[in-house]
Amino acid sequence: MVPTDTASRIRRRGLMLVLSSPSGAGKSTIARNLIESDQGFELSVSVTTRPRRGSEIDGIHYHFRSKREFEILRDNDELLESAEVHGNFYATPREPAERAMAEGRDMLFDIDWQGAKQLKEKMRGDIVSVFILPPSMSELKARLKRRAEDQEKVIETRLKNAREEIEHWTEYDFVVINDDLDRAFAEVRAIVVAERLRRDRRPGLFDFVSGLLDEKTG
Repeated sequence: MVPTDTASRIRRRGLMLVLSSPSGAGKSTIARNLIESDQGFELSVSVTTRPRRGSEIDGIHYHFRSKREFEILRDNDELLESAEVHGNFYATPREPAERAMAEGRDMLFDIDWQGAKQLKEKMRGDIVSVFILPPSMSELKARLKRRAEDQEKVIETRLKNAREEIEHWTEYDFVVINDDLDRAFAEVRAIVVAERLRRDRRPGLFDFVSGLLDEKTG
């Protein structure tokens, strides 16, 4: 739906919403719900050196690049953050993010605390970071088991990693405890609404207020 109210038409700079959480805490579900319910968001498409799978489309699921191409992008400072996972490299390209910010479009990043830290170093004023916590470690373990995707040994490794990730919760702007998915999603939406209304994100307010003051009322 195209916004028609006055406030929505005021020019603003986009924001970069970073969602992080340990595996099983609900980050990906909240991110998916946000993309589906809010046309103002687009999901950041990462660059990767991982081979493309048969069902994947270049530019939709990932930007697939060779290791040499990746190194050139990194050396030319064209990546906002990068990480090596299981021998493959993943990164956030700079140009689409900067273009989206300038055009007043918002981008969603489903990344871990290390990626979030790198993004803040490059684009601090544009970042809104949210850490999703589970209500308890026992509930987190139960959720991982209910997914029925991993063996017990893998689940224990994920729980160990979760404790290490949770230790970084103080590095985030907001913290949401996901004991109820609908409520957690509503809280994330509330954060987004408030951040979009920030004065420093809406340069169009200068023209709007100037017009108000110049307006003749009779």
